[in-house]
Amino acid sequence: MNTKTLIIIFYIVVNLLGLVLMASDKIRAMEHRFRIPESVLLILSLIGGAFGTLTGMFLFHHKIRKPLFRVGIPALLLLHVVSWAVLMLSASSVVFL
Repeated sequence: MNTKTLIIIFYIVVNLLGLVLMASDKIRAMEHRFRIPESVLLILSLIGGAFGTLTGMFLFHHKIRKPLFRVGIPALLLLHVVSWAVLMLSASSVVFL
């Protein structure tokens, strides 16, 4: 497997994990059980799982009132989208002036 394929697989896995952890944390919250630390959710989003985490926020109506999540996760997603766009454009050797 080449590097590009591994990166795509990583992003898929980390985003699915973000979605699953948001669902799990919501269930744990409703059952008054031990919760997943917010730092884990934020770090997961930082390393590439922002789309999955954001999807989980809206699907499960979880952590959408917390400013750090309401603003931070979309900002991380935007950062990842812009990074991907820059990488794809540079890989295709398109130059903007």
